Amino acid sequence: MPVGILRLRHVLVLLVLLSGLCSTSSGGTKSMGSVPDLQQLMYTTIDSYPCVRLLSLSGEVGCANPGRDKVVSPIVKLDDTTQLTRPSAVLLSVDQLDGFFKRISNDADFSGNVFGALVESESPSQNSILGFSPADKFPQAIFAPYQNSSYEWNPLGSGILQNVHQFPLFLLSENSSSSVHKLSTVNEKSKKDYTAHVAEFDLVMQTTKSETRDTQTCLEGRSCLPLGGYRESYMRTDLLVHRELSPRVNSVLSSLPPINVSQTGKRKPIILTITSMDSASFFRDKNLGAESPISGLIAMLAAVDALSHLDSLVDANRQLVFLAFTGEAWGYLGSRRFLLELDLQSDYVGGLDDSSIEMVLEIGSVGKAGGQGVSSATNETMDAFLRAKDTLDSQKIEISYASASNPGIPPSSLMSFLKKNPATSGIVLEDFDSTFSNKFYHSHLDGLSNINASSITAAASLVARTLFILATNTSNLSNSAVSTISANISLVEELMGCLLTCDPGLSCHLVQNYIVPRTVCPSHYVGVMLGAPSSNPGPGFVDDISRFIWNFLAEKTSVSGKNSLSACGKNCSKDGVCIRSETNPSGGTCVLSTTRYVPAYSTRLMIENDFWKLLPGNSSDPMGMVDPVWTESNWDTIGLRVYTVQDSMFDHFVLLGGIAITLLAYLMIVTSRAFIEKALKRD
Repeated sequence: MPVGILRLRHVLVLLVLLSGLCSTSSGGTKSMGSVPDLQQLMYTTIDSYPCVRLLSLSGEVGCANPGRDKVVSPIVKLDDTTQLTRPSAVLLSVDQLDGFFKRISNDADFSGNVFGALVESESPSQNSILGFSPADKFPQAIFAPYQNSSYEWNPLGSGILQNVHQFPLFLLSENSSSSVHKLSTVNEKSKKDYTAHVAEFDLVMQTTKSETRDTQTCLEGRSCLPLGGYRESYMRTDLLVHRELSPRVNSVLSSLPPINVSQTGKRKPIILTITSMDSASFFRDKNLGAESPISGLIAMLAAVDALSHLDSLVDANRQLVFLAFTGEAWGYLGSRRFLLELDLQSDYVGGLDDSSIEMVLEIGSVGKAGGQGVSSATNETMDAFLRAKDTLDSQKIEISYASASNPGIPPSSLMSFLKKNPATSGIVLEDFDSTFSNKFYHSHLDGLSNINASSITAAASLVARTLFILATNTSNLSNSAVSTISANISLVEELMGCLLTCDPGLSCHLVQNYIVPRTVCPSHYVGVMLGAPSSNPGPGFVDDISRFIWNFLAEKTSVSGKNSLSACGKNCSKDGVCIRSETNPSGGTCVLSTTRYVPAYSTRLMIENDFWKLLPGNSSDPMGMVDPVWTESNWDTIGLRVYTVQDSMFDHFVLLGGIAITLLAYLMIVTSRAFIEKALKRD
């Protein structure tokens, strides 16, 4: 047979194969015109939230791949009878998590085959879950201003948030949960088949690759960043999730009325009202903290709004200052840094000094129905609370001292103030007495359904009236403006929708009235510090939630005066700030307000030549001496996807079968060729 004819036939066969790959079958199979098309058919990217690697001075916590490579394992649904006989990606529900980690600790055979874990999302009602809190039973006990660190403020706390897990772990979204559950069911029913659905985990941490296993070594090796002032977010691509630079999260300070920074002489004593704006979660970006602490943040914003309508505060005997801290869930970073900036008299706290703070009122978790408890109250402040409560009879508020059996104040920012100065007069307002009422403390389940607007509104009204009584020394409540002070429940409900949901989330009208948000779904994770903070950062360097709170407080605490409510231009007056600069086409409005960003990061850190450096402990900073100095590992990509693989035994059969067919074909070709050549010779 001529050689040219043989080559032509080979080309025809190749063309037929290619056309078969690129064509669409009669059954409607999706065409594959490129490698990405083929990948989309083979791999399914799973929408999920990772547990990531954090580090402290004493070591690691959180989750990561155990080595430098991706982890691939078949998906196995966990139940009471599950026995793992090979490396597996375990699928489990939230209420199985505590038992899962206990079994890992006690069963070496089981733990040796856990190569990854996938946690199914629960429905928003959460009624079937008795409670889930990954935090300790006494969160951040090392910072307590008293000795009894074994007290259980959080009885449901499992402590897994502070443990190290040497395998990848992801929380699935609601949609992904049902999809992955179906795959695990298929795996269960087809144990004897030659195929399996597997999960591929890409959760390789830089600290793992560089063997920098604590804060000091990872900062020196530049494989991590300290928790504090910049938030990291995720940028989703077709298959993977990449870490990207995102703006910082700052504490926000504001005074009502504004403080005259240039004033000399004796200043008014200050009533400092504080709350927190960050939470913690086992899963990094599924972090709402509705009851703890965002209910307190919303109550403070509503209280400021209620007080902002009163002109009489300008002549009050005491100065009201409001401060929303960030970083409190990871070593009270915001409150400790604020107190240090007070000592340094930096630009962040101009017009304030430590000696002027007469009392501290902290608004904690107030999102549950029921009475409000007050911890560590002085006679004057408790009297003001009780008098304010008497003016709110229609809201049926109950208020009382905390139980005498408590060891002291609950975990709160006030601990920072008491550690620095034990004589500090302080109050913590909570919706519990001896133990947390929040059964989802520091959990991804602490969402909107865990709080109610009426409780937050009642707390906001109580705080607003109490602050008015304390600031003005009002004795005759019947003839005062106190009865007109009430929090707006519509504002509370709108804030709950903006700060605790994705619909409307940060795209809500209230937020868009002040800023142009970059994201829709809120997350109250503190984030990490990327560089040195600034006393006057531009909008591009501050995250959405901090910018919204700053603009909201700046407007509510501003006063009318010369050059107020004018266009910003290049700069406001010395005591002015520019609000709505992102939403106002003319560049914003200049108002007279003392509203500032305050950084939040460990007092044990400083930045030197653009890199973070750990400072030695200082005996004058008792909280710094026990500070874990939390950092977060760097990473290249984070991703989770599923696909189908064949059993290796089946691959061996296919290989042997292919070899046999090839040999058989070769023998047939040789035999046929000899027969044809013999026939041609006869012709």
